[in-house]
Amino acid sequence: MASVSGIRTLIRIHHSLVLQKSFRRSLLQLASTCITWRHCSGSNDPLLPSDTENKSLLENLYVLGVDVKMARQRQPGVLRKSFTNEMCLAQFLQEKGASCKVIASIVSRYPRAITRSLDHLEERWQLWRNVFNTDAEIVSILDRSPESFFRSSDNEDLKKNIAFLISLGLNSKDLRRLLTTAPRTFSNTLELNKQMVEFLEDICLELGGKNPEQFATSIISKNVYLLIKSTKRIGTNINNLKTSLMLSDAELLALLQGKGADILVLSNDCLKRNIHSLEEKMSLLGFKESDMKKLVLNYPNILYIGAATLNSKLDCLLKGGITIKQILEKPKVLDYSIQNITERLKELQRVGYDFEKNGINILDSSKKRFVAKIEKLSGVSEE
Repeated sequence: MASVSGIRTLIRIHHSLVLQKSFRRSLLQLASTCITWRHCSGSNDPLLPSDTENKSLLENLYVLGVDVKMARQRQPGVLRKSFTNEMCLAQFLQEKGASCKVIASIVSRYPRAITRSLDHLEERWQLWRNVFNTDAEIVSILDRSPESFFRSSDNEDLKKNIAFLISLGLNSKDLRRLLTTAPRTFSNTLELNKQMVEFLEDICLELGGKNPEQFATSIISKNVYLLIKSTKRIGTNINNLKTSLMLSDAELLALLQGKGADILVLSNDCLKRNIHSLEEKMSLLGFKESDMKKLVLNYPNILYIGAATLNSKLDCLLKGGITIKQILEKPKVLDYSIQNITERLKELQRVGYDFEKNGINILDSSKKRFVAKIEKLSGVSEE
């Protein structure tokens, strides 16, 4: 049986090597037909009739191991283009260290990548390398989110925006987060990004802040999604926070400079609903508006939690013997999932933990520290 298993393993390895050699051979054969093509395919490129796909393109995609069904679902128009650049793209990515599997996955999930010219790819890669330390880092990001690299075809906007954001004082870590989690920032026009920065600076001055440039940079660093939202959304949310919580200018400024930046990107309706739901819940529990204000200032992320989820978490904690006063003093316990909270409460109940005497800090501890504490308490209770 062992010999049969060994033979099967050798056959699988042989097949894998054959496929890899076939892939590389196809690249070498087809690269010469596209290596001199330097113009990026775009929306103006000729398309085949609406019900006709490019058969030559499909053959190439199958050679590359692309999931054509997925590509067809994601961006069907790409498969009807007369001119594409799939083999040059594959060769380019392979030279940067991407495996055959990664290349196939990138094209499967974001087919528009095959419309980018070699000149475009080389220029964009160099711009990214000004932010990232290695090619391997970029390949890893493309594997996770190909859209972040291939979505925009305008390298000039990317170049200008990188320079502008660096001028604001954002560091390499901030830029990497922007590129990987909010890539639309770099396909914005420079003027649009400047508009948001100027808007944030004006907000700072209106609230009595002394350093508007630092204020804008700090908020963007805390929430990289701000630059892909509208100034109208951000402004409306700021006004809602101020009026609903009856915040002074100084309190609102402190909130925004702290952790309040996270909730500014919520839709206006969502933030309104969450504020209203929290007001209702606090009122039912017998607390004043001032208590809610204190809670939000200490833990603004509470407004990021949906109404149903928040109510379930609060009810779970209250049923577990924890008072609302303790939650107000340690609101970070609401960061955890209902399942996590429930499991921890059961374990603490099992070992006879006294929340009134010992507080609720244990609920906000790491998994390792929590388990160690339970083991220690279990030993004490057995004695």
